[in-house]
Amino acid sequence: MAGIAGLLGGCQAETLPLIRPDASDVRAYYEYGGSLEVEMSGNVAHVTVEIDREEYRMGGRVWAMASPYIFLFSPATQQAFRDYSGLGGVRVIVVYTDGGVLAQALLERSEFNEITWPRALNVAAYARTEGTQSPGYMRDLVRFGEEHTDFQYNREFIPPL
Repeated sequence: MAGIAGLLGGCQAETLPLIRPDASDVRAYYEYGGSLEVEMSGNVAHVTVEIDREEYRMGGRVWAMASPYIFLFSPATQQAFRDYSGLGGVRVIVVYTDGGVLAQALLERSEFNEITWPRALNVAAYARTEGTQSPGYMRDLVRFGEEHTDFQYNREFIPPL
């Protein structure tokens, strides 16, 4: 027994240091033609995306609900999680140019792994590329997002069904 205890004592799991990014580190991952700002709150990146109210008004309720997931389920978010072991989550906050919050969603680091990330990327890619012609892809993205994030919609802009 003493020999086994000695062997087990020598086998310790190697722990990697948690590397937490700065806001500018996370900002560098996202490409967006509009205003996008990042702040860190502890180990969670808050990515605030400003959108034009008119563009989303034409897309309607489903497009507004899908807006945070377009950014969350992206190669940018996946790579940030890979590169920074201390990044615990990414919260995307979508605001109108006048400052009104439209929607927000928090994706925790542990939600996806190397096997489930491709599904998230696929759902978002179809919504981005085919969502205008086939709105069902946007609805799929909203459902998927609601299953995998902590989300909140502003009822002033996105009334309940």
